[in-house]
Amino acid sequence: MDEQLRREVNLLHANLCQALADPTRILILYALAESPRHVSGLAELLDAPQSTVSRHLKVLRDRRLVTTSRDGAAVHYALADPRVIDALDTLRAVLTSALSQQAALAQSLS
Repeated sequence: MDEQLRREVNLLHANLCQALADPTRILILYALAESPRHVSGLAELLDAPQSTVSRHLKVLRDRRLVTTSRDGAAVHYALADPRVIDALDTLRAVLTSALSQQAALAQSLS
């Protein structure tokens, strides 16, 4: 296996896959794809404690998946790169296809 590919895959896993390992973080990314938001708005939208959302935002910010900007005392969070949503949508399509195939197989066996 190509050593460059190994290094890139290790970086991908360390930087992106771990950041996407929690469903709440993925939902935050989808919410930010709609519009930039304050942590309180995200907490309300996700029906989650603000402290939990803040913790997830820190992970996403550390991995450079979200950006921040000040609005007085408040902080606005925004999606850093819309391609992450494209990637998530592709993964959802792969999952949907796999589940459909599994359902078809189960149907054929019954």
